[in-house]
Amino acid sequence: MDSITSMRDLTSYQAASGSAASLRDSVNSVSSETSEEELLKVCKDFASYFVEEILKEVRENMTLADEEEDSSMKTLTDFHMDNTIEVLADSIVDEVGESFTQQLFEQMKRNYNLD
Repeated sequence: MDSITSMRDLTSYQAASGSAASLRDSVNSVSSETSEEELLKVCKDFASYFVEEILKEVRENMTLADEEEDSSMKTLTDFHMDNTIEVLADSIVDEVGESFTQQLFEQMKRNYNLD
């Protein structure tokens, strides 16, 4: 079971790194040639990623360590919880994060002279 736990941890790390790398690539692709629609999508992606990381940190700090928990069950729970957090973060940004996304969008428009 330790090898399964190690594999789960590695997969989670790689998924988080991949998500961060994808976001970094999106942000780095922004230029003065970027359309407002593309820029708004990058801003929403950033806001969703930011909220997702906050929710993961809150979850980690509120979860009690259970030494008797079955590691295969924990792996399955973590997998589904990560997917749920991702969907929840997108929903939060869509429902109440519009002002943050809009402020970020306006600031990036000014920085890249997209007016």
